[in-house]
Amino acid sequence: MTIVNSVVSLGLMLGLMAGPALAQEGNPQRGETAAAACVACHQADGSGKHMDGGESWPRLAGLDAAYIAKQLQDFKAGRRQNATMQPFANMLDDQQVADVAAYYSQLPVTEAGGGGDADEALLARGEQLAQRGDWNAYIVSCKSCHGPGNQGAGSTFPGIASQHAGYIETQLRTWQTGERDNDPQNLMGSIAKRMSDADIRAVAAWLSRQHLATK
Repeated sequence: MTIVNSVVSLGLMLGLMAGPALAQEGNPQRGETAAAACVACHQADGSGKHMDGGESWPRLAGLDAAYIAKQLQDFKAGRRQNATMQPFANMLDDQQVADVAAYYSQLPVTEAGGGGDADEALLARGEQLAQRGDWNAYIVSCKSCHGPGNQGAGSTFPGIASQHAGYIETQLRTWQTGERDNDPQNLMGSIAKRMSDADIRAVAAWLSRQHLATK
């Protein structure tokens, strides 16, 4: 794979890549009502939850609405698999998907969990991967596509800073194994396979500790 392709690959970090915006325009007020079923895992403030040694639920607060809607539609269509998420996604019609996405997108960004036990060496490696990359391994910096501070760049490249470490780790590993492949070109799978277990822990820990400005 060329270096150019590698840049694109890392830009799809965590596979959180949005497709074309839905035709429906989301309404946050309606979305708050429709999101009632989401609260058990993603919390009322959209903060999600980090679980040491267990399933971590991602922060949705402050993510781009088009990205959230794309992921929900992928769960509904089976393009993305998760036994917990699919039943809830299937409860929503297309308008409710747009409304829920609009609701979470306008909530303030919350702090992430996990990464607290990472030592200085691991965090330094995580910062390198996120900010500068590792050209020897053809791993380009996360910020190359996810923007300054890894706060996101439009609907295609979501904010990955201040996301729970457990969730970041899980998604990178599912890309590695091919369990997740809702990128039609499998670009994320290619870059994840180049990362060692230590790399995954490092970048997840470092990104989780980067607190974003609230809206």
